[in-house]
Amino acid sequence: MLKELLFFRKATPKKSAKMSMSDTDVQKQIKHMMAFIEQEANEKAEEIDAKAEEEFNIEKGRLVQQQRLKIMEFYERKEKQVELQKKIQSSNMLNQARLKALKVRDDHVVSVLDEARGRLSTIVQDKNKYAGILQALLTQGLCQLLENKATVRCRQEDHQLVESIIPGAVADYKAKVGKDCTVKLDTDNWLHKDLTGGIEVLNSNNKIKVDNTLEARLNMISQQILPDIRTTLFGANPNRKFMD
Repeated sequence: MLKELLFFRKATPKKSAKMSMSDTDVQKQIKHMMAFIEQEANEKAEEIDAKAEEEFNIEKGRLVQQQRLKIMEFYERKEKQVELQKKIQSSNMLNQARLKALKVRDDHVVSVLDEARGRLSTIVQDKNKYAGILQALLTQGLCQLLENKATVRCRQEDHQLVESIIPGAVADYKAKVGKDCTVKLDTDNWLHKDLTGGIEVLNSNNKIKVDNTLEARLNMISQQILPDIRTTLFGANPNRKFMD
């Protein structure tokens, strides 16, 4: 503005000291200066508005980008949570399916063993075969005890059959271990009538007992051959690395 005023002063022709400007000329110069100042002010205001608009747009863009990133991060977290929930649900369903399959397999094995127990009754029907089994069970019990005296218990309906096989079992025991053994039948304590058959062999003071009932033998054998039973029923397990 100072430069402009100096410009107007230079542009105005100098008059002699005797000459003086009229009021009209003064008014024109004042109006011209006011118009120039107003124009310069408007230009400055436009410049300020433009700069403010530019800064506003920059700040708006920054805020929009910032919020966009926050929204993207929020939905990324949500997506990861959904994926995690899906994996957990899938794993739970897979585990439940495996447990159900194992339960069905176990139930099938139990049904097979129950069927085997049901067939134990057919063993005692053949007296000759059953007598041979009782003699072998008594001999095995004596070999486990290795006592000079032993007591044998049986079902009440089997007592005559057991008495008949005692001498043969004692002879088998002597042949195996080279010792004699006195065996007596316990007629005061019979095995429970719900048992299918077999015997129990006790030492002289009844503190050690060998359970050789048919049910006990079946349970013991079934535990030993359970892997073979599973393989026979369901095939080999592809995940099993050791067979011992």
